[in-house]
Amino acid sequence: MEILRNPLPPGLYFVATPIGAARDITLKALDILASADVLAAEDTRTARHLMQIHGIALGDRPLIAYHDHSAPSVRDGLVGMAASGKSVACVSEAGTPMVSDPGFPLARAAIAAGVAVHAAPGPSAMLAALVVAGLPSDRVLFAGFPPAQAGARARMLDDLASVPATLVFYESPRRISRLLEEMVVSLGPDREAAVCRELTKRFEEISRGTLADLAQAFAGREVKGEIVLVVGRALPRQAEAADLEAALDEALARLSVKDAVAEVSASLDLPRRQVYRAALDREAKA
Repeated sequence: MEILRNPLPPGLYFVATPIGAARDITLKALDILASADVLAAEDTRTARHLMQIHGIALGDRPLIAYHDHSAPSVRDGLVGMAASGKSVACVSEAGTPMVSDPGFPLARAAIAAGVAVHAAPGPSAMLAALVVAGLPSDRVLFAGFPPAQAGARARMLDDLASVPATLVFYESPRRISRLLEEMVVSLGPDREAAVCRELTKRFEEISRGTLADLAQAFAGREVKGEIVLVVGRALPRQAEAADLEAALDEALARLSVKDAVAEVSASLDLPRRQVYRAALDREAKA
């Protein structure tokens, strides 16, 4: 059954598309694809196929390729059409536009031109991976694709090592083994993680364990498909007595007991009562 077109208000519409199964798409996304005056797609062949699956006719509407390598004139043309009163839909090859997909410069240009920007939320590999990974999702940092250069990648992992959040990465199947090995060194072997492959597709696979376990499991393994790597936050380091003494010595040299206890408690992630007792014992020995 063909989906009927309904007029859309002028503006730019970012439309999330399936990351695997074609049925992942939302009804709102189908409405926009059927009704937009202009369609822009990261991969026009994928967009055409998706529309055919769901019975959406392109008709005489333009379907414009818009991706990371598009000239600025393509972006400006899309913004110009939206500014002139047309509804323009922008779709990624898979997932939500602007989550490691082209779209950010287009959104910025549209906002600067006073064009209304809308989101049709839906499939996202990052969110799907968070659901199935079984790791804390109350605080999450999306790190995207790690740099190709070894030095830049090492600096990135070092910067993220102490971030108190679950980390999410996209990675190529050809490089996932190398990345896991590097993470064992940079982030520590005992951090919990999940390698999520081919999400919502027929051969979906979720591999869970410590970084050391996963590095061993993927070493030398030929891997195919889209991959999301989810890494749990760092385990809190248990402060030793020497750490507490040194921190109190430094803090009490410049702060009151109350303020020193508060500072040391926060920096070492220790109960205030424990730090306060240590401060009193230190004074009694002085």
